[in-house]
Amino acid sequence: MLFGPLCLGLAATAAHPQADLIRAWLVDPLRKVLRSAEPGEDEAERAEVARGENAQWQLVVRCSRPMTALKAFVSPLRRRGGQERLPVVRARFVGFVPIPRLADSPDSEALCGGPCELPDPLLADAKIDLPANQSQPVWLDVDVPQDAVPGLYEGYVRVLGQAAGRTVSARIAISAKVFEARVGASRLWVTNWFQPFNASWDDPSWPERERLERRNRMYARSMKAHRQNVVLVPVLRLTSVSRGPDGALRFDFSELAQFLRWFDEEGVLGRIEGGHLGGRVGGQWEAPFEFQHASVADDGTVAWRSSPPDDPNLKAFYRAFLPALKAFLVERGYWRRYLQHLADEPIAGNRESYRAMAALVKEILPDLKVIEACHDHELTGALDVWVPQLNFLRDQLEHYRTRQKAGEEVWFYTCVFPQGDWPNRFLEQPLIKTRLLHWVNFAFGATGYLHWGWNQFPEKPFEPSAEWVGKPLFLPAGDTHIVYPVPGGLLDSIRHEAMRDGIADYELLSLVAEKRPELARSVAERTAPRIDKVNTDVAAFRQARRELLVALGEIQKNGR
Repeated sequence: MLFGPLCLGLAATAAHPQADLIRAWLVDPLRKVLRSAEPGEDEAERAEVARGENAQWQLVVRCSRPMTALKAFVSPLRRRGGQERLPVVRARFVGFVPIPRLADSPDSEALCGGPCELPDPLLADAKIDLPANQSQPVWLDVDVPQDAVPGLYEGYVRVLGQAAGRTVSARIAISAKVFEARVGASRLWVTNWFQPFNASWDDPSWPERERLERRNRMYARSMKAHRQNVVLVPVLRLTSVSRGPDGALRFDFSELAQFLRWFDEEGVLGRIEGGHLGGRVGGQWEAPFEFQHASVADDGTVAWRSSPPDDPNLKAFYRAFLPALKAFLVERGYWRRYLQHLADEPIAGNRESYRAMAALVKEILPDLKVIEACHDHELTGALDVWVPQLNFLRDQLEHYRTRQKAGEEVWFYTCVFPQGDWPNRFLEQPLIKTRLLHWVNFAFGATGYLHWGWNQFPEKPFEPSAEWVGKPLFLPAGDTHIVYPVPGGLLDSIRHEAMRDGIADYELLSLVAEKRPELARSVAERTAPRIDKVNTDVAAFRQARRELLVALGEIQKNGR
């Protein structure tokens, strides 16, 4: 290992009574550091990255006395033997959130056995106070440019604060091995459904007319930085409906155009998911689907109703709306990127109502691609982009491979389920399981990933609740959101970072597979041998990535 724990006090010697007052050591960023963590065998080798990826380190600080105003400073990282530098390394303290209970089927590798505090948000605080004998992780990271000169970049991080009436500090070296390999934009389609209209955390100084734009551009920048490239857009909500003098329905898409422009300009609009057109009657799981449609009275009043697919008024609405929507999307250059949701998570019990709506949509617009997060695989002919829950992908893998051979797409999604040892992004799980979701994508041929909870904030976003208010369904901590709100801003999380890195890993694997498919397949299979079981050995994971980095560097340099 490169670096061992440091135990340093400012101007202290081994004999000084404060020599062990502050301790600092490195831990692999794929490990969640608990408050009780003690220095052990150092696991933190240097960061190893391709150009175009993000390099990370995790420094842990612990003090035997209460410490105030703890700060972290990072020196420039300079290339050994040259003058080149990497961009400025960010230093963020990792915050902790209380976990009220574990998932109904806990992961056998869960980080605690019951209520506890676990690390997740990356705080914006420049300094924090640290209680005595509690460990505080510091997240260090830098975006490595595509044109960075390959080599070993070296620097150090220094932490200091006030304890026992004096300034105490520690310093530890960090380095990044930047490989010849270069990783660009992601080909994996990734969407995290988000709430664009929640103004609870807006900065009150923002002008009212600018709030929606400022909020959603901020969201888009965070999505872009984390390699998300698909956006769920509430198309019906952003469409104004009226009736012309001739009695025909008219549609004003100006709000929709504005919304799409924001995300397009921020570079996150690789594809568009048109928001769901309907849902279950009464919200009951086994109930059939009804679908929204607008009704315009003689006085111009617009009322939105839900009706079954065979309702004549619903059919008349969609025969007017869908061609108008397509014309708008074609004019703006969005049509080829557009996918349409009908109703979320169809099951066998409401299959027929889903099929009926899909048939209506396909009758009106045969080239409209329908996407759905689905539990039911008996929907051939209704779907163009299948998004089974991960456990259903495993159970019906041959069916989905057949659909791919027929020219359809297969993604997968996770949410409240699957639980247990499956990879997911619950707070209780080892962080590597979130990253390895996208190794499962590669290993089993799923070309996209969907999650419902990007910013579906509960009332207290930093305090996960034990259930979804009004429903008996328990939401495991972390399921509702992977970012955190602060007034006028947004905090990332270590899970959001791990997800981004897993998406980059997918691209790394895909690039290697173009020239050396056997190698890419072999590395992926030993890292994600089964859909429901991944290899969480961090050292083995680092070795697997190193093989890919070396191989891609050779491929890109020599063409093979």
